[in-house]
Amino acid sequence: MNSFGITDRGAVRRDNQDSFLIERLDESKCLIAVLCDGMGGEKAGNIASDLAAKTYVAELKERILTKKKRRADIKGMMEAACDAANHMIYSYSCFDTDYTGMGTTMVSAVICDGSVYVLNVGDSRCYKLTRKRIEQVTRDHSLVQDMVERGEITPEQARVHPRRNVITRALGVNELVPCDIFTPRLQKGEQLLLCSDGLTNMLNDEEIFALSKKNTDPLSLGRALMAETLRRGARDNVTIVIISK
Repeated sequence: MNSFGITDRGAVRRDNQDSFLIERLDESKCLIAVLCDGMGGEKAGNIASDLAAKTYVAELKERILTKKKRRADIKGMMEAACDAANHMIYSYSCFDTDYTGMGTTMVSAVICDGSVYVLNVGDSRCYKLTRKRIEQVTRDHSLVQDMVERGEITPEQARVHPRRNVITRALGVNELVPCDIFTPRLQKGEQLLLCSDGLTNMLNDEEIFALSKKNTDPLSLGRALMAETLRRGARDNVTIVIISK
């Protein structure tokens, strides 16, 4: 597996409230990747995303390395790690007024013994890229996604809707938060793309796919996506993580 991650504050924002981590566990034949997009003010958003990513990876890494059964419950481990990250941020927000209202999205991919697991809370996304198409793996937990599914607006209208950044789930906002977990199949040569909405608000799926056809390895694709987003005036923080099998 090859992987690459890159983040930038963008052309408008003063601070970068996104965080990402990629951890290889060679002894367990696993790779953990997580990306978080923080919210809640200048300092609080930074802390929320950083805490979430670090807590999640530390918890998940410990569970994988100490697993006793041959076939580990990776889904259960990811859920438990997500709960730990949520509890950490929620505790900060409850006991320090400087952090009241802070939270973060999360999207994570774990590849273990050839199996792929994807988790998300919020509107940071995971895509699967093949030679023939791009497929969104995750479902956005957002107001406009709910409206699309109810038939009130089209996906095209959702991209420019004035409330497109309103999310319906985030880590740290409530004591408990549900996560979604997906198990996409990933063949040799295919890629997973994790990204914050700073990318998808600037490039649509077809534009992302077109760049993936020209840039076939994680490093070149990540740099190409970031360069194009910045060229268009990146109005938000932009974070990209790519994993190739």
